[in-house]
Amino acid sequence: MMDLDKADLGLGAQLMRVSTAPSRTTLKRRLGQWRRWALTKQVQIAVDLLILIAAFILSYLIRFDFSVPHSEMRNALHQLPYVVLIQFAILFITGVYLFIWRYVGMAELKAFVNGALWSALPLVILRMWLPEEFQVYRVPLSVIAIDTLLAFGGALGARVLRRDIYERRHRKTTLARDQRNKSILLVGAGRAGVLTVKEIQARGDMGLTVKGFVDDDPQKQGSIIHGVKVLGTTNDLAWLVEELGIDQVVISIAHASRQNFRRILDICKQIPVKVQVIPGLFEILQGKVQVSRIRDVQIEDLLGREPVHLGDENMRRLIARKVVLVTGAGGSIGSELARQVAALDPAAVLLVERAEFALFNIERELREGYPHLHIEPLVADIGDEVRMRSIFVKYQPHIVLHAAAHKHVPMMEANPAEAVKNNVLATRQLGELAGEHGTDVFVLISTDKAVRPKSVMGASKRMAELVIQHLNRRYGTKYLAVRFGNVIGSNGSVIPIFREQIKKGGPVTVTHPDMVRYFMTIPEAARLVLEAGAMGEGGEIFILDMGEPVRILDLAKETITLSGLRPYIDIDIVFTGMRAGEKLFEELETKEEYISKTRHPKIYIGKIARMSDEQVLQALEVLQRLARSGREAEIKSAFNQLLPEADLEVVPNGNGQPNDRAERLLAAIEA
Repeated sequence: MMDLDKADLGLGAQLMRVSTAPSRTTLKRRLGQWRRWALTKQVQIAVDLLILIAAFILSYLIRFDFSVPHSEMRNALHQLPYVVLIQFAILFITGVYLFIWRYVGMAELKAFVNGALWSALPLVILRMWLPEEFQVYRVPLSVIAIDTLLAFGGALGARVLRRDIYERRHRKTTLARDQRNKSILLVGAGRAGVLTVKEIQARGDMGLTVKGFVDDDPQKQGSIIHGVKVLGTTNDLAWLVEELGIDQVVISIAHASRQNFRRILDICKQIPVKVQVIPGLFEILQGKVQVSRIRDVQIEDLLGREPVHLGDENMRRLIARKVVLVTGAGGSIGSELARQVAALDPAAVLLVERAEFALFNIERELREGYPHLHIEPLVADIGDEVRMRSIFVKYQPHIVLHAAAHKHVPMMEANPAEAVKNNVLATRQLGELAGEHGTDVFVLISTDKAVRPKSVMGASKRMAELVIQHLNRRYGTKYLAVRFGNVIGSNGSVIPIFREQIKKGGPVTVTHPDMVRYFMTIPEAARLVLEAGAMGEGGEIFILDMGEPVRILDLAKETITLSGLRPYIDIDIVFTGMRAGEKLFEELETKEEYISKTRHPKIYIGKIARMSDEQVLQALEVLQRLARSGREAEIKSAFNQLLPEADLEVVPNGNGQPNDRAERLLAAIEA
């Protein structure tokens, strides 16, 4: 046993030595860095002292035409130590020694000017107020002026000289590197373009050399920005690419319109030349992405319409210091809602999600981004009344953002009972809990498929809208709904499916050549939900102006093209036919007769017919009986009878008659 213990102790000692080796290496490296830094500072101080001493002596020589009287020379020797000491102390106080010499520029000039003024001030005071017996320490005013100029000008000049030497050496290195780098043209010489060229020039690991700017602003033509010239307009791209041997064009316009973006992309396609894009300037300034993260153009850059910009102040007033509960927090919309809520200083964020891994991912992301925020990951099914009630009792949320739902149209056609349970009955239950526990605001995420629904999913979401309007009349909570179209990049949306099909070599499948859809980005969808919560009075259904719809076939072609392939040649497109519950055209009811305006020019309130409380309760009773008894074949007929605008396709029975009628359903309830 003793031998075994010794062996264990020996192994432990070896492991400790191995584990501490990296620490010692790191310590040596840091010690070496500190020594180099200390040596550099010593050299800088020595150079400055020599400059200050030389400047003082030279100022006396200039004052007396290089023939200094003996008496004045004696005075100068007495004055030299304290003058140099004052000037040297001022250099430290003004932060000059915090500057890196090789990066000194106009921004650092202010420190030297301030230093010169502050160093001259005590010398002038001493000159004016020292008594006659200290005459030897009174520096002549002309010497003070000359010395101040020479001393601080010399200190600045030494640093400028160091920068010049560094840049000459850097240019030689850059020239050799540029021969191996890709040549690029930047489209856009605005703020985003300036940030881009600065970072590319500062970093040598990007493998890019900026040959010039292209900008359509006439006032910028011929100007030079950070050594890079504006060579022409976008109409000059073709000959510039050929003349300069450009490898790729990078669009560096922070707020390019979709139309302008497409125009530039079309020009580059005709040349042809590879096109990339930098992230939006707002993202750069917020620190979300780096300028240097130049990426390929994505289909999201070309879709739909101009983004709707929403006010942060309204959302901050809604969220700040509040407990916010997000259902479906692991999904596309729910996770983005959680991100945006976290940035608005809430008291706590409650993440409700039944998919464990999805919940784990969003919780980890938020904890990394907001380490001081109170985050509660809650594994729960919103249909579980006991679990959800316990959450409301414990946390008392002020705001509920209800994003949990079954949303896939064909899948819900095959599983109508589950659509009813999750989208309708669970929404009712969650809304009642919010009302019972004094929640301030309850926002339901709805869909454009709720407009004259032809699918179970759309009908269930329309019913959910009616439920929250009913609850708004029962409780003090403000209940709202938000409708929008397809969300780009959300789970199960068309673009990720197209990309996956292209990755596998095709074909890309489109249901119908004439099918069109509205599109918006995930962040925009989430911001709309928060803005609606901030502006709503209760009972409204908010609708976003989605612009013009996009044809899915065109979307498929663009996605293939942006992947570097050719539609119908490299990747085929196959039409599979419309699936159950799908419509060729989705609607948002944005005509004047269907909407009223809000304070935001792109957000409307739908003028949508409401049901009486009795009608809503009766409809809920019918749907609950059918869903919980498994009578799925009758649910579509029930929706058609209960929702006047619904038009779901009902499969007839063997006699060619519908499986049920409203009278039979209502009779069953009464019985």
